[in-house]
Amino acid sequence: MDQNMLLSRLDGLDARFEEVSTLISDPDVISDRKRYARLSREYRELERLLGVKREYERALRSVEEGRSLLASEQDEEMRQLAREEIDDAESRIPELESRIKMLLVPSDPDDAKNAVVEIRGGTGGDEAALFAGDLFRMYQKYAESKGWTLTVSSVSEGAAGGYKEIIFTLSGTDVYGTMKYESGVHRVQRVPATETQGRVHTSAATVAVLPEAEEFDVEIHEGEIRWDTFRSGGAGGQNVNKVESGVRLRYNWKNPITGAVEEILIECTETRDQPKNKERALSRLRTYIYDREHQKYLDDIASRRKTLVSTGDRSAKIRTYNYPQGRITDHRINYTVYNLQAFVGGDIQECIDRLTVAENAEKLKTAEL
Repeated sequence: MDQNMLLSRLDGLDARFEEVSTLISDPDVISDRKRYARLSREYRELERLLGVKREYERALRSVEEGRSLLASEQDEEMRQLAREEIDDAESRIPELESRIKMLLVPSDPDDAKNAVVEIRGGTGGDEAALFAGDLFRMYQKYAESKGWTLTVSSVSEGAAGGYKEIIFTLSGTDVYGTMKYESGVHRVQRVPATETQGRVHTSAATVAVLPEAEEFDVEIHEGEIRWDTFRSGGAGGQNVNKVESGVRLRYNWKNPITGAVEEILIECTETRDQPKNKERALSRLRTYIYDREHQKYLDDIASRRKTLVSTGDRSAKIRTYNYPQGRITDHRINYTVYNLQAFVGGDIQECIDRLTVAENAEKLKTAEL
């Protein structure tokens, strides 16, 4: 795509930015939460694109002015300055063009949201639960490095340690857009602690990463929720309450695709504060319904992708953790490194960066940019 064609794709950008700027300050728009959220997101995207566009236009002008100066200037010192200005601008133009092309590809509106992560031990019994615990600690360390907040909402511990299931929320900047690549089956190959003959076993755990639903994403009739309270407890007498701080909600939800009515049951015992547990249970209910209603969209996206970079497919084997070799392999992009201890210690950014690059390349190809 030449420079004139690329600039033509940006026609009308300034006018739309001014229009959106006016709309998000309109009281009628502010009172409509769905519309306000959509326009606020568009405002941020336009602001980023306009910033790069203006930088790109300055670089093109610098090249044009430098060449004009070379054609008319006789002073060698001035000509040398012009050459340097041209070289500097021309070196920046390809990178700016790439950034503009990426910004022109429609972004996933869910990318900016917080993420709800579910880790479940799969095949492998106690060893799978232990591996699920390893994955949780890996994400915990990664979240700390990113400055995100991690809040556990549900835990089912394994008999030998680890977790049969653990559900937690990650809050911060662009969390879902970063963590969505982790959805799928994670496979581990190692000698379990219970293995007496030193044989390597293969176990697995599934990870599901969902965008956290906001209140206006789904419609819930709170008056139809049936609440129960109970005392929450923990192993060894830990966190045993003398009051009924644990909450359980039941909600009948009509599946918009099948028409069937399903009873949703959610429990939350994370804090000793019953109102906080109710708030977190409601958040999980919204996310659950949003995920189900959004599944058709996700299925459609997955069917049009040629790779499994971030389809959210929970049955796809995405990564192998081989302890005897100290090796990590991500099967979606044929990425292999031999830094397993650092990786499970939360150093997963390079892998996520490569997955992001692979998906962006696919998006550009699909958009024919």
